[in-house]
Amino acid sequence: MADVTSLLAAIDGTGRDARRGGYTRPVYSTPELELREWFLAEAVSRGLEVERDRNGILWAWWDLPGAGRRGALVTGSHLDSVPGGGAFDGPLGVASALAAVDRLRAREASGDLRRNRALAVAVFPEEEGSRFGVACLGSRLLAGAIDPAQALGLRDADGNTFADASRAHGLDPERMGRDEGTLALIGDFVELHVEQGRGLNTEEFTDGAGRGPALAVASSVLGHGRWRLSVHGQGNHAGTTLMEDRADPMVAAAQMVLAVRKVAAARPDARATVGRLEPVPGGTNVIASRVDLWLDVRHPDDATTASVVETIHGQAQKIAAFEGCTVSLVEESYSGTVHFDAALGRSLARSVARTVPGAPVLSTGAGHDAGVLAGVVPTGMLFVRNPSGISHSPEEHVEDADAAAGTAALADALEDLL
Repeated sequence: MADVTSLLAAIDGTGRDARRGGYTRPVYSTPELELREWFLAEAVSRGLEVERDRNGILWAWWDLPGAGRRGALVTGSHLDSVPGGGAFDGPLGVASALAAVDRLRAREASGDLRRNRALAVAVFPEEEGSRFGVACLGSRLLAGAIDPAQALGLRDADGNTFADASRAHGLDPERMGRDEGTLALIGDFVELHVEQGRGLNTEEFTDGAGRGPALAVASSVLGHGRWRLSVHGQGNHAGTTLMEDRADPMVAAAQMVLAVRKVAAARPDARATVGRLEPVPGGTNVIASRVDLWLDVRHPDDATTASVVETIHGQAQKIAAFEGCTVSLVEESYSGTVHFDAALGRSLARSVARTVPGAPVLSTGAGHDAGVLAGVVPTGMLFVRNPSGISHSPEEHVEDADAAAGTAALADALEDLL
């Protein structure tokens, strides 16, 4: 019976990023494909039947003899990462699911577990959106939450389309999109994930030693989206163009980044980030002709999110005009605030209490495949404590004891739901 720490240790070297630190595992990259092979081997070693659906999602099935898969219980997460991400975002949920299956198989063998439905562990592709720009792309396609034509036309930094990448890895782009047959197999979906904030380590929940509980049950996911601001100016020579003769989109873009922070800071609970900026053509001795900024905005209230984006766009237009530039805004993805299934949440809370009595209920500002699937199937989440709250960074961390508690609680929750 494997424990989650040893499972994660087996992939510790996969996709390490020497320049950024942490891990870089974009979808269909060599590291991400190696992780898929690792998952396949681990699933097969447990007697699970692995399939890949038409959207590239992996399903490892623990079937119930004499029964079908319709209405199955599903758990899992993702294996791709942001550039320079941490070791736990995604893989913790997959490894914990495999370790929980070990516990459940042992309980069934001893007669302590009598299932009434099948169980599957799922691995979703492009959850981070780090290659093609749209988060939770695999689950969005499955749930019909994105137009397949839009998804297939997405391009990575090298100009490859998602259709090209999918075709290169054995998928048929013409068959991608909402999959009613697969959705019908999912009775409930439970995702375990590292907490991507310090909610479990706030003063409200910590003990005398400053340590918070190992686990929480998720209540909701904040509404969030991604937008691209494109600032157009006049490309020119850095040495021959006088300062007063310039229409420099980089100068305008720099002011827009500051405006984003100011606008978000003025709205309670709003979060707005420019995490990526690309000048065109990108030469050191060249005044850019265009600068693209990618904007991430989140808030619990969808109307406020829209208002924040509108205000940022208005500020950007004023800044661009002052610098002799123009700016356009394009929405690349958006998901409204999601509230997880209440009945499933109560069941998870009762199960988790056996491992962590009084585990709190938390909302999250991070997007997840569970948040996408919540629109089509009953969905819930468990969070494992992250002592510093730092995530999407090499400093992301989960203590071994907390990871073990997460596996135990997930196994109990799955047993109760089975």
